[in-house]
Amino acid sequence: MRPVLAFAHFMLPLCLVGASAVSASAQESYAPASPGQERGGEGRERGSGRPEVQPYIDISQILLAELSPGNDVVTYTQLAAGVNAAITGRKNGGSVSLRYARNIAYENDARGSDTLSGIARGYATVIPDAVTIEGGALASRTRLNGGGASLLTGDAGSRVYTAYAGPNVHAEAGDVQINANYRAGYTRVETDFGLPGTVRQADLFDESVVQTAAFHAATRPGEPLPVGLGLGAGYTQEDISTFDQRVRDFHVRGDVTVPVSPTLAVVGGVGYENVEISGRDVLLDDAGLLVVGEDGRLLADESGPRRIAYETDGLIWDVGVLWRPSTRTALEAHLGRRYDSTTYYGSFAWAPSSRSSLNISVYDAVTGFGGQLNRALVALPTNFAANRNPLTGDITGCVASQQGSNCLSGALGSLRAATFRNRGVAASYSRQIGRLTAGVGAGYDRRNFFGTPGTILATADGLVDENYYLTAFADGRLGPRDSYSVNTYVQWFESGGVGAGDGTILGASAAYRRYLLAGLSARAAVALDYLGSALAGQDLTTASVLLGLRYDF
Repeated sequence: MRPVLAFAHFMLPLCLVGASAVSASAQESYAPASPGQERGGEGRERGSGRPEVQPYIDISQILLAELSPGNDVVTYTQLAAGVNAAITGRKNGGSVSLRYARNIAYENDARGSDTLSGIARGYATVIPDAVTIEGGALASRTRLNGGGASLLTGDAGSRVYTAYAGPNVHAEAGDVQINANYRAGYTRVETDFGLPGTVRQADLFDESVVQTAAFHAATRPGEPLPVGLGLGAGYTQEDISTFDQRVRDFHVRGDVTVPVSPTLAVVGGVGYENVEISGRDVLLDDAGLLVVGEDGRLLADESGPRRIAYETDGLIWDVGVLWRPSTRTALEAHLGRRYDSTTYYGSFAWAPSSRSSLNISVYDAVTGFGGQLNRALVALPTNFAANRNPLTGDITGCVASQQGSNCLSGALGSLRAATFRNRGVAASYSRQIGRLTAGVGAGYDRRNFFGTPGTILATADGLVDENYYLTAFADGRLGPRDSYSVNTYVQWFESGGVGAGDGTILGASAAYRRYLLAGLSARAAVALDYLGSALAGQDLTTASVLLGLRYDF
């Protein structure tokens, strides 16, 4: 397949490569809410509770031209239907953005595609002020393979699906506040590498099931003691299908909150944690050859022994500060010891006005790809507007809310099957000025992988993948019938794997929309994208143009 056709295969379906901040702490704790948040409300404006549903259909003509290294040109017609829906109330709330697109190719060596993309988060009250059910889901596509390199040739592509659901319970026993939750999540990655029956990359994520449970009981300072006391426990298990890997993490800890002033408190905690990551080796037949399943993936030897990839057992502790000078500002910072080394995590949220917000997050966790993506999905707000590519309508993985922009880009990273310790920092800032809304996001995500000794994944042990990302956007209205949007992004990926190759993805796009009649609008968009990869052995630059019509019901 020519490079530009392969590139079109990624640009026209859902591509989750626009990089932004993941405003989610990887810690499983009962951290204070962001400024303006209320328990069970996640900072939403209290509305009527009536759902707002906005279905639409559109038709577009897309031209994709290769600027380098060649000069190929392909054209597509895209037919799409979607819906944006939201409900905001005291007892129920949520948002969903769902879109189906059919891409019809005209060139003989270009192939069409069908894509379903979407993102959703919501909650429902079962017992007021006591029990709620929450959930979320994501369907997307990524252009990074197991080693993080950009995929430029062949039919290689990865479709990512994840979802979770579970209850949250709150109760009060005198001065003691009791909170508990349980979540079950599922993640699957479908990748086209070769034909069924061939050996695919061993270190490539397939699917996993993750379960988490947490309990915490605490008193507030002054109720009844001068200091606040707490006791909590948590359990996480992720079962990864690739070589039957399993992540287990159990911890129990006590904590104390010492107020220094009405807005500042010193916090500390100590406890016990047991973490174990294990897996099995590849299955061999009687001739000693690798056994491959019908889907082309290597099979695990279920009868073989389970081998330890990583384990730690013993004391954990941390100390930190909580600072809340106003309802619009909150700082939480922790330093301690976990996973047999120094750990640090925290968050900062600042909303100087209702029109601007800043969010910074530092995280540290041991997990698999599915567990990390589920955790980032949990951290998204329930009242949001999904950001989509202005050229194709594809979701970028980012959402905009009253608490600022939140993205899943850092959670994606590479698609390695091996488990890892995940550390990083993410930041986002958004501001509304009159009819203009603008934002910027940046982050760094580092994954140190655990490879099970004596298995085919042993070569992944100690590898480090690093992901840097930056994005900016602006959109607004030129008048009562005209709107526009501008987006830019850049992502650098450095992989420690031999032959995986580093990658660079960057681009910019601009779109204009003119409302013609009630519900009917015309759209035009242009984009410039660059893909550089050591694995592909070539850099690719493309330009895209879109003309289309959209009808909102």
